[in-house]
Amino acid sequence: MSISQPSQTMEHQLFFDVVRERRSVRSYDPEIKISREELTEILRQATLAPSAANLQPWRFLVIDSPELKQQLLPIAFNQQQVVEASAVIAVLGDLECYKLAEKIYGMAVDECYMPAETAKSFVERYTSMYSSMPPEAIGQKVYTDGGLVSMQLMLVARAKGYDTVPMGGYDQAKFVEAFNIPERYAPVMLIAIGKAAKPGHPTVRLAVDDVAFFNEIPME
Repeated sequence: MSISQPSQTMEHQLFFDVVRERRSVRSYDPEIKISREELTEILRQATLAPSAANLQPWRFLVIDSPELKQQLLPIAFNQQQVVEASAVIAVLGDLECYKLAEKIYGMAVDECYMPAETAKSFVERYTSMYSSMPPEAIGQKVYTDGGLVSMQLMLVARAKGYDTVPMGGYDQAKFVEAFNIPERYAPVMLIAIGKAAKPGHPTVRLAVDDVAFFNEIPME
């Protein structure tokens, strides 16, 4: 069945509305609780984001316990959204994500997305590459992929009528200690998610001419 042009236009417009309406919200209605089922669905949609070699290094620690949110509050410099939001999602990068390469590419074979021999060569290539890579190089990859999945998560949340704010302002060392984060996982950011009690402030953006250049960077 073909999709009519008006229907396509409407779907595009809905997407653009989601992009425009996303705000960094710092004041949440503490009475609104997002169910774990819905949080799981938001995360499932978020994980459709791209990643290097499809190794999907993102891991999520969903903090929805009131007691644990109170514990997180001083670590996040007493930002009230931590306790007011329905949950805080800690986005982590798995520095040993290559250890799941065999599972990931095996799933691709099962779905007939690639031949078994291709999958085997990918597993061998990326296992060898990542296991010999300096930690800072792997860290750069998982931070990049963590940023991609985080943005997708925030857009999915907005599409479902929820609000978010990405948080880099927290004590990472204290977070790792308080929540027993293994060395394998690198904190990328915290994302508060819930229902806005006050709308996020409108923001301004530089013009595209200020940030984009075609074919060469102009000399200053």
